[in-house]
Amino acid sequence: MSIVLVGINHKSAPVEVRELLAFSDETCTRELRSLVDGEIVREGLIVSTCNRVEILSATNIDSLEQSTTRIAQFLNRDQRLSPEFLGQHVYSHRDEEAVRHLFRVASSLDSMVVGEPQVLGQVRHAYSLAVQAGTAGRILNRLVHHTFRVAKRVRSETGIAANAVSISYMAVELGKKIFDSLKNHTVLLVGAGEMAELSARHLLNAGATRLLVANRTEESAHRLANDFGGEAIAFDEIDRALAESDVVICSTAAPDFVITEEMTRRAREKRRNRPMCMIDISVPRNIDPSAGKVPNVFVFDIDDLESVISSNIREREREAERAELIVQSEVMQFQQSLRLMDLGPTLGALRQRFQELATAELEKQRKNLGQLTPEQEQAIEQLLTSTVNKLSHPVLNQMRRFYEASDLETMQEIADSFGPEE
Repeated sequence: MSIVLVGINHKSAPVEVRELLAFSDETCTRELRSLVDGEIVREGLIVSTCNRVEILSATNIDSLEQSTTRIAQFLNRDQRLSPEFLGQHVYSHRDEEAVRHLFRVASSLDSMVVGEPQVLGQVRHAYSLAVQAGTAGRILNRLVHHTFRVAKRVRSETGIAANAVSISYMAVELGKKIFDSLKNHTVLLVGAGEMAELSARHLLNAGATRLLVANRTEESAHRLANDFGGEAIAFDEIDRALAESDVVICSTAAPDFVITEEMTRRAREKRRNRPMCMIDISVPRNIDPSAGKVPNVFVFDIDDLESVISSNIREREREAERAELIVQSEVMQFQQSLRLMDLGPTLGALRQRFQELATAELEKQRKNLGQLTPEQEQAIEQLLTSTVNKLSHPVLNQMRRFYEASDLETMQEIADSFGPEE
């Protein structure tokens, strides 16, 4: 069996190409069953996200070219792209390189943002769909579970995900640094755009328990608040809400300050000097920089965040080098375990040959043994089995060592030496 991966991602193809080839969960389950024919393609799994569409398969080793071509055609199943155009964007990996690629994807080394946590969950989901479709067999089961182990090692043994590298993540990190924990804290969103939504999601996931949303268009405020179980407030109630808010994220298109130093001082008095984190991701700025002069009020603008993010990206890149070493080590381990899976039937057949030789010798000597009782027959059978096990054990172990060293010729010579007599 051979492992083949064919796909496109954010590096090889623009979004207008990726979206043409994407799979929904429903089509993924249905199409997998048509891909896996049990002859050329034995097993299959599809990872389909906004940044990649990849098909992972276990195929017959004798039909690698045929299987790769078939999977590429399957990727373009609706023939929305010409084969020539698709060929400019698609990539394929086989065996060790396919394993390495999957390990890197799940460990977020191949992501648009190195270290982002969502991709492992996406691989888990893809595997669950393959299990549901009945297209994940012993090869992909072993590979995917090994992949989860690799991703866990990368997360626990490196700092690849330790530093925030997006504005929405930075909001969480800044809040944690100021409050230690966001549990039982209130977040105020001023503005209801995409960045505000992402920030709200990460802050609530990090433990924030109350969300207030203010927006000039009240309908947008209510929509976002309803999505996250929050509370929409009128735009002219921001002054009041500041006193209740521990983290403030401002992202509007207003041409001037929405939150002033005076508003911040009034909020501080009502808060009895409890700290407040204010993050202004608006351009032009909507929070008066002078608000940062108020004691225990921490104000960050977009430039502050971007400078920290750039530093964090460089730190992640250094950690990624350590992660690559882990991936390489795990690729070698997986390849070895895969070879041993293939070796199993050979060793089993050889051990069976030893048993047949012993049984044949017993039959030759039966006339010299005379009449045997059932107990004696059983004792002889046990003696033969024990002797075969003891004699075959060092031979089989030696074959394993030659196999692991890729010395297949010597291993085969050992196996052939115990073959049937001519």
